[in-house]
Amino acid sequence: MTATQPRTERGTHRAQREHVAALHAELTRNGLVTWTSGNVSERVPGEDLFVIKGSGVLYDELTWEGITVCDLDGNAVDGVKRPSSDTDAHAYVYRHMPEVDGQVHTHSPYATAWAARAEPIPCVLTAMADEFGGPIPIGPFALIGDDSIGRGIVATLRESRSPAVLMQNHGVFTIGPSAKAAVKAAVMTEDVARTVHLSRQLGEPLPIAQSDIDSLYARYQNVYGQ
Repeated sequence: MTATQPRTERGTHRAQREHVAALHAELTRNGLVTWTSGNVSERVPGEDLFVIKGSGVLYDELTWEGITVCDLDGNAVDGVKRPSSDTDAHAYVYRHMPEVDGQVHTHSPYATAWAARAEPIPCVLTAMADEFGGPIPIGPFALIGDDSIGRGIVATLRESRSPAVLMQNHGVFTIGPSAKAAVKAAVMTEDVARTVHLSRQLGEPLPIAQSDIDSLYARYQNVYGQ
């Protein structure tokens, strides 16, 4: 299951590709990526397809034509750019987690610093309880190039309420019911990684009781917002 060179662009799923291309601006706006690293993908509704950023495309030059359509085996089926080197990982997650419709990958600095230590981010903030329902877990070390990273993501997140996983020595992967939700999870991951790091410079952060985490998570997921 290796991402191949796409066919010549035919313009299928253009609206969704425009939407996903635009979401990448949130990664740069929030300082989650450098140069061409990172990507956003989203499942195509009702089809065994997803769209993902092209490999090595500069964010300032990213348009809908820089987003490639792939099947769930990671094969490019439409576009003019070779898809991301993380395509096989994304494809594996989509195949094995049907509830996931969006994914994001970043190397955001604070969260990736935790990943480099293979250390989960403890749930010591109400914002973490709200968004992640507990600690942000560590996934196993895996090499890029096949679906090994995807296997680690699935194995880790199936045992967690967190929409984010810190892959050891690598970076952040987030999932969600849409690409926008996965982007939000990536932004929140970096925010809490930074805050908890700063807290540890002052002393040991205070844990939140599991019953309170459960209450906060239920409120935020089911009551908060319009």
